[in-house]
Amino acid sequence: MIRTRALLPALVASLLVAGCTGKPPAPTADARDADEKATPAATAPDTRDIPVIQEAFLTPMTPADNIDSPASWTTADGQRWLIATAKATDKLVVYDGQTGAHLREVGTTGEGAGQFKRPNGIAVVDNLVFVVERDNHRVQVLSLPEFKHVLTFAAEQLQKPYGLWINKAGDGYQVYVTDAYMAGEDAQGEDILPPLDQLDKRVWRFDVARNGDALLAKAVGSFGDATADGALRVVESIWGDPANDRLLIAEEDETYANELKVYDLAGMYAGKTIGRDVFKAQSEGIMLKTCGDGSGWWLTTEQGKGRTVFHLFDRKTLAHTGAVTGAQVANTDGIWLDASTSERFPEGVLYAVHDDQGVVAFDWRDIAKALQLPACQAP
Repeated sequence: MIRTRALLPALVASLLVAGCTGKPPAPTADARDADEKATPAATAPDTRDIPVIQEAFLTPMTPADNIDSPASWTTADGQRWLIATAKATDKLVVYDGQTGAHLREVGTTGEGAGQFKRPNGIAVVDNLVFVVERDNHRVQVLSLPEFKHVLTFAAEQLQKPYGLWINKAGDGYQVYVTDAYMAGEDAQGEDILPPLDQLDKRVWRFDVARNGDALLAKAVGSFGDATADGALRVVESIWGDPANDRLLIAEEDETYANELKVYDLAGMYAGKTIGRDVFKAQSEGIMLKTCGDGSGWWLTTEQGKGRTVFHLFDRKTLAHTGAVTGAQVANTDGIWLDASTSERFPEGVLYAVHDDQGVVAFDWRDIAKALQLPACQAP
């Protein structure tokens, strides 16, 4: 949760200087995330009657790691790897995506290639894993299965990055990265939110192109609406739907609202938000389930401390379809939907972080049955 405070003149001056030089300020030494800084506001007991589905597995729980976000990848011989960022121990943790068993760990603390400082958002596309590092304010790209460093980019643009979404475009990639830069802290240690007209760089877009075996990255620009309705106050999770020219971006400033902002791929606010009428806690992870006929559902996360609720919205109309919760899962940050088929998960699987300690899995068939969803043929 973020509590906004009045912006001090000195802080305004420092931001203007940073804007003139083009260099982001150094990351704060405080390792806590934005939503960990303030005491959550008291809420009424949650009495909603939400279908409960059983987790297919839980990975080993490792509280010291502070697991944030998962992604998955299938090897050439059909093994599925579930890869999660461990932001407190500066590494990636790799699990078996079918059973949840711990397989290995990747990375050490540092600023070099293959090293991490506060890895947060993660995404896998083709044989590449993209990792956002908050405290190195950059994105690293590693090739799979070796986890070999391929590219580091965005350190000159990003200040306090958290999440990302990748749109594959031809042989290259459009990479959208959220940036939750702040204007300092008040006497109580709470983040000071910049004024609306300084929230225009909440999302950066980079084009990543292949050059033989290498990758090259170029900053395309940044965006963020400056109106009260469209402004991105605190940002992390983002996902896109190119077929409908749509981005969903989670608003994580609970003092303002629990909702998702709707933008287009060019970075323009679409004049619409969703979720405010159904979210009872902070909005978090976002994924998209696509069907061959163009239909599908947005899967979004309500990060309750006692339980996580997953809300589904219609892909095209954005109407609320329903909600489910797990028997155990709570306090979820990132999620990842793997729609590929396997013997264990023949119609796909939803992975969700559990209480900063590990990852749980939900069989898509159980979600579809609980909400009586129509059959969804893969594209």
